[in-house]
Amino acid sequence: MDVGILMPFASDGWHDITDGQVYSEELGLALLDHVSDGRFRFGVGRGLSRREYAPFRAIEMDESRARYDEGTAMVIDALRTGFIEGDGPFYPQPRTEIRPRPERSFDDRLYCVASSDDSVEAAARFGGRMTMFADRSWEHRMPSIEAYRSRFSELHGRAAPTLMTADFCLCMPDAAKAEERAHHYMGTYLGSLLEHYEVMGDHFAVTEGYDAYAKASEVLRRVGESGFLKMFMSATAWGTPDQILATLERRREMIGPFEYTTAFRYGGIPFDEARASMELFAEEVLPVLSTWD
Repeated sequence: MDVGILMPFASDGWHDITDGQVYSEELGLALLDHVSDGRFRFGVGRGLSRREYAPFRAIEMDESRARYDEGTAMVIDALRTGFIEGDGPFYPQPRTEIRPRPERSFDDRLYCVASSDDSVEAAARFGGRMTMFADRSWEHRMPSIEAYRSRFSELHGRAAPTLMTADFCLCMPDAAKAEERAHHYMGTYLGSLLEHYEVMGDHFAVTEGYDAYAKASEVLRRVGESGFLKMFMSATAWGTPDQILATLERRREMIGPFEYTTAFRYGGIPFDEARASMELFAEEVLPVLSTWD
């Protein structure tokens, strides 16, 4: 089982391919792959927050799906061929060689975040490893997971790769303290998420390409912030090492083998507490996960 640590911002290789900067993206990716000696993993996502689109004054959020599909395809092709080109409506680009030339294939290092049906389809079409955040029940996720696997096999003639799940972890030796602190930190994190992404807002209903989020917003408005927190905490892995392993084992039984990446610092967790959590995880959880297929 591959295990990683989820880092913030661009340091983890995640990029929103919607802002018109396609040519610079693959140049940076190729360079980063050179200096990291092939350890870099490339992930793409469409973007969800209105405030992230606001600085791009000539770009409407309604265009995000078409821009994402066009731009991502161009970058993937450039990393495979060493040349960037495109004749689409958003990123017309004459055939141009990129430098440094890509040395290694990204075919097994492409990750696609998918929370909507359109993004599940895109992940399969691009041949990427589908990535899902642990923010709702995995039973609820199964139709999307099965659709991805079926579509991937149909398009590429082989089985889909194991998906990646992205968690927010708190690992502590005391179960009662872990529950109390996890409730506080995850609640703080979700509060910032609700504010930044406006996931309970009604604007998704009038934004093209965000139908799935409009439906999700209706559910979240019904259950409220406390209900959202309960859903989140039931899906992600936290607690004592044994509790975390039990949570991940139940997930594996439901969705099959998966790659696992997690964040240890979020929601105002002090540095020393995050480090202690990560070290305990490394000592008692990681050795067991490393034995899983």
